[in-house]
Amino acid sequence: MDSSALIELNNCNIYQGETLVLKDINLKIQKGEFVYLIGKTGSGKSSLLKTLYSDLRLTEGDGMVVNFDLRKIKRKKVPYLRRKLGIVFQDFQLLMDRSVLENLNFVLKATGWKDKSKMKERTDRVLKLVGLHTKDFKMPFELSGGEQQRLVIARSLLNEPELILADEPTGNLDPETSDKIMNLLMRIGKELNTTILMATHNYSIIEKFPARIVMLDKGELLDSIKLDTKTYEVSY
Repeated sequence: MDSSALIELNNCNIYQGETLVLKDINLKIQKGEFVYLIGKTGSGKSSLLKTLYSDLRLTEGDGMVVNFDLRKIKRKKVPYLRRKLGIVFQDFQLLMDRSVLENLNFVLKATGWKDKSKMKERTDRVLKLVGLHTKDFKMPFELSGGEQQRLVIARSLLNEPELILADEPTGNLDPETSDKIMNLLMRIGKELNTTILMATHNYSIIEKFPARIVMLDKGELLDSIKLDTKTYEVSY
């Protein structure tokens, strides 16, 4: 295994229950890379992401994510893996009865933070980074969809993750707001040298913000795909 890679999967078979979803998966992503994960609905994008943050157990093949062995990791160690990851969901999964700041503090407390001054320093920093530092008192339902997604990204950055896994982060947003979220993610990747793996079916975003593409198709992973931006057809 390559110790410099943040994600490395070798000959992995990924199951949902008894069903083989992805077969013989090989993938290597280095620190600081931005990679798109594409594929039709039902192609296994979410299953792959869930395997990377150990929501689905890897039982066949070899897999390392931020120096955690996905085959050998014990259930009690999974929270330690996830502390090194930032996870961004399409449906936000915010606590709607708590303010912006309370949403962030909830995560900090859950991951072992106790010093209130350090917690404030950290929340201030991530809110400034995503442009929400003047809205820390607001409730999530008072925010626009784009602002809610910015809050989700801020939450994902709290523990200074080496890797962000983003599952359709622009899926529920209009094109203008999607562009703003993409600009933010790209900036985070460059400024913080954070690795980002982003699942998307929005090819127009890939056209505007080009990066390496991997595709899931018929249970297999195809790497370094080329996208024809006129037809949005892929070739390999």
